[in-house]
Amino acid sequence: MSEERILDDISHRRFNPLTGSWILVSPHRTKRPWQGAQETASKTTLPSYDPSCFLCPSNKRATGDMMPAYTSTYIFVNDYSAVKEDQPDYTTATTETTAGSSDFLLQAQGVKGRCYVITFSPSHNLTLADLPHDSLVSVIRTWTALYTSHLPSTHRHYAPAPAELGVSAPKEQYDYLQIFENKGAAMGCSNPHPHGQAWCTTGLPNEVSTELVNMAAYKKKHDGRGLLADYVALEVSKGERIVFANSTWVALCPWWAVWPFEIMVIPKREVASLPSLTDEERDGLAEVLSQVTKRYDNLFETQFPYSMGIHQAPINGEGEGDSHLHFHFYPPLLRSATVRKFLVGYELLAEPQRDITPEQAAERLRNLNGVDVYRKFL
Repeated sequence: MSEERILDDISHRRFNPLTGSWILVSPHRTKRPWQGAQETASKTTLPSYDPSCFLCPSNKRATGDMMPAYTSTYIFVNDYSAVKEDQPDYTTATTETTAGSSDFLLQAQGVKGRCYVITFSPSHNLTLADLPHDSLVSVIRTWTALYTSHLPSTHRHYAPAPAELGVSAPKEQYDYLQIFENKGAAMGCSNPHPHGQAWCTTGLPNEVSTELVNMAAYKKKHDGRGLLADYVALEVSKGERIVFANSTWVALCPWWAVWPFEIMVIPKREVASLPSLTDEERDGLAEVLSQVTKRYDNLFETQFPYSMGIHQAPINGEGEGDSHLHFHFYPPLLRSATVRKFLVGYELLAEPQRDITPEQAAERLRNLNGVDVYRKFL
């Protein structure tokens, strides 16, 4: 047994170099009986068109605006954006460190930005796992076009005009664009139509900022070597946590994974953001996204819920030298289509904890069908 597989039987902690944090792993707890809450399994009986859906082509949205008769991907500004473009500047930020200073203890910053909805397909009953290769490439190109359209003018040599995306230009230069998808009611998705979101904001979000700081520190300490580039090479050499790989991308259960079947998707070549991908790499990414989402669905024979997000270089033109594009998949299901992992108790008050090891999770996902989807008719 390898040294790492010994960890299948002992409680231990693992370090996450991207965040500088630790996670407790308790593999022996998979044997405990479950009498807790159970989710409602995702149903697969949706129609291809729902006249009451706010995102289906030619339907009226909740605010009364009409969806066009789109035939591929489609972007529009979220009717209920989490951030505003038009508001006064506000900050209480200070360098004051006097004990009891309200300026220091009660800080706030105004955040401006814009939120988008990105529909992946006009068909109401499809998910990323169901989309053919060309449709997945179209989604990736749409993500890329949205990103490049928000870069500074000095970086827009490959950027489409915002009007080509069907949206107006942003009113100012924002700092970060977070592209993500919440799939399934278990992850808070209120509409089953295949779609994701993108939020662009002033300031860098905590998770992204932490990763960039640690990637920059690693590169400085290791003569310009990239943290994720080294990590991918190491994982490929070991093979124990690889779920799927092709010539350009790797999908793996990270050593430090928090969620039971968490996956990172990382390009083998160190690229800062989506616009830097070659045609071959875009094709490879489409294949990996298809493989990952199909394996998820086949694990418990259900439409597998998750939150997926893209981490890449900020859109303010900074951090390109330190960033390494990657995707995070955070799925909650633990034992079946209806039993999920909850981050409560120790996880909230001390540090994250998981039962099944990433090696065990990767082995299960690796042995599943990534070409065809089988779901129970629920």
